[in-house]
Amino acid sequence: MKLLYIAQYFSLPEDSSGTRAYDLASSFVKKGVDVTVITSYGGKQDEPQWKFFERDGIKIHRMNCPYSNYMGFMERMKTFVRFMRGASKKAQTIDCDIVLATSTPLSIGYPALVMHRKKHKPYVFEVRDVWPGVPIAMGYFKNKLAQKVLYGFEKRIYKKASAIVPLSTGMDENIKRRYPNNKSVVIPNISEINRFADTTKTVDITAPEGKKVMLYAGTFGNVNGLGYIIEMAGHTLKYDPNIWYYLVGGGKEKAEIIKHAEALGVLNKNVFVFDPVKKTDLPYLYSIVTVGSSFVIDLPALWDNSANKFFDTLAAHRPMVINHEGWQADTIRKYNCGYVLPPSVSDDAAKFFVDYMNKDALLKVQSENAFKIAKEQFSLEVAVDKYIGIFNKIVDHKK
Repeated sequence: MKLLYIAQYFSLPEDSSGTRAYDLASSFVKKGVDVTVITSYGGKQDEPQWKFFERDGIKIHRMNCPYSNYMGFMERMKTFVRFMRGASKKAQTIDCDIVLATSTPLSIGYPALVMHRKKHKPYVFEVRDVWPGVPIAMGYFKNKLAQKVLYGFEKRIYKKASAIVPLSTGMDENIKRRYPNNKSVVIPNISEINRFADTTKTVDITAPEGKKVMLYAGTFGNVNGLGYIIEMAGHTLKYDPNIWYYLVGGGKEKAEIIKHAEALGVLNKNVFVFDPVKKTDLPYLYSIVTVGSSFVIDLPALWDNSANKFFDTLAAHRPMVINHEGWQADTIRKYNCGYVLPPSVSDDAAKFFVDYMNKDALLKVQSENAFKIAKEQFSLEVAVDKYIGIFNKIVDHKK
């Protein structure tokens, strides 16, 4: 079977971003699938438009199309459209039996539609965030006509897809409310258990004895609302100065978050900010902290997210802390594998959190529960088997 995998973001283990696409692609190769990837890279203006290389049996075509969390909204839109056009042309030069297109952004569905229409290739559309619902909820598309066009485009992508793969039950329900279908299969993000088994020290970060540390490893972006952590740190410092917060990553909100921490008097006291690290450094980082975490601003449209941080924390044998409702909150409560904070910070919330972070016996139980569900429900092997089943069914049906 020949698979064309279209992913605007395709990070390798030595990069700092999530590696779901790479983990899946390399596993597909091991299952005997011929995998070609179309993706992007942030090259300089005088660098080639396309670069080709192979990695772990994957044929990778990278388009020079820089993207950064530091970009403004319109800059990002231009980048999305540029990659959409370039990927559509490149895709038509590649022989394949089936296409897997993974969002975000929604525009990633366009090359798949082109392959379906011009080359008669079936495609699977993977939904990592429900676009355009999330950006509309955040106020990025206020024009009603623009919203109508985007929702129409989304509906067409779902209609023509042979299968839809949302990354959470919440996303699946969201899609089915607007586009009832029987072709969606939920395949959550991946807890890479094998990668997190090696906790060899790889970065110069430590956690002093006697400190309880919450780790946030990810983007400092508008959607993440990391001001929440700073406010919480200000409150908990009064009750237990041994509860620390490690913030690791980059993004356009980082400077503002550091200023916020300085203003509250918590920077380098119980809040410590570090530069981004490689994905391969995360196992060590998680091994030295007490809990992992993931945060979003108080917007229900974001509750359906399937953040890498959630799955990395579980794979690392650590309880998960979040500040929102949705399927992740339900999972934490059902399997007793973490703590759900309220959506807004208060003195009472801080007192409860301090109490939680000092319950060593509970944290130990939750750590074991976290790893158990990572292995049973969110492992790479489970995701790959589901995908191979989908591919085989579609390709066999076409024959």
